[in-house]
Amino acid sequence: MLHRLSWLSMALAVMTLTPGCNKSESSATAQKKIRLAFVTNNSSDFWTICRAGCNKAAEENPNIDVDFQILGDPTAAGQKRVLDDLLARGVDGIAISPVDPANETPMLNDAAAHATIFCADSDAPKSDRSCYIGTNNVDAGKQAGGLIKETLPNGGKIMLFVGTLDAQNAKDRFEGVKEALAGTNIQIIDVRTDETDRTRAKANVQDTLVKYPDVACLVGLWSYNGPAIVNAVRDSGKAGQVKIVCFDEEDETLAGVKSGDIYATVVQQPFEFGHQSMINLAKVIGGDKSVIPDTKQIFIPTIAIKKDNVDDFQTKLNKLRGRN
Repeated sequence: MLHRLSWLSMALAVMTLTPGCNKSESSATAQKKIRLAFVTNNSSDFWTICRAGCNKAAEENPNIDVDFQILGDPTAAGQKRVLDDLLARGVDGIAISPVDPANETPMLNDAAAHATIFCADSDAPKSDRSCYIGTNNVDAGKQAGGLIKETLPNGGKIMLFVGTLDAQNAKDRFEGVKEALAGTNIQIIDVRTDETDRTRAKANVQDTLVKYPDVACLVGLWSYNGPAIVNAVRDSGKAGQVKIVCFDEEDETLAGVKSGDIYATVVQQPFEFGHQSMINLAKVIGGDKSVIPDTKQIFIPTIAIKKDNVDDFQTKLNKLRGRN
């Protein structure tokens, strides 16, 4: 009897130590992925490039899953609904471009209590977000201001257009433009907002051209403002007469630069917004916080695109968009 019990005890011990007995448990642990998300602030084509960067990060790091959320309702309430859903599904980290940073700070703080939060493209510096990845928008505004000075060497009146001045990137770009134009003969008439409504964006330009026939330059601070401006100027028969400086790389904007209707556009690098957000989120969640600088800001430089470099830029851009 003693012999049989000893044999049975040994058999049970061997079964317990056999790797195959815990295979499902160890496999589940090995296959557990870091769940990440990116939340945009509108549905502009700008985000297609950012999405490519997120996808590239997922290709490079098979341990992460990325849920890219294009915001259909470009409001703080719309973002909250998306954020609540992501948190309810247990995501580990989220990169978000806040529509209204000041009013969304409590929402971001609550989210940061449950997941690692990065801001990308537009910052919410007073929130508990771990890091901002994107453009130094004051510097980008200064770069746009320099282009405005190039196109208006003798001064003149200008009007600015943007979705909303509540967004930090819009505030910062406007501040940068003002700093660059300080002490010049260039006068900022005002800033017209459109709440990301493209029809309204074009109407704002048309109204400006009627109300201020002496306006010398029109400046678009968000991606879709470029196409809205150039189309309104063409419809008014003033193409080539009114200068245009804008932001980002929508197809109509680049076509306008090629034709000479747009003097220049300041482009960001949204591919890097997505790519670096996902890579660094995964590192932070994995315990490596060294990727976050003391400033909690990682700046991606902007580039001025004019007629002389637009073709080369578009070739590179089409590769990022998956176009041949």
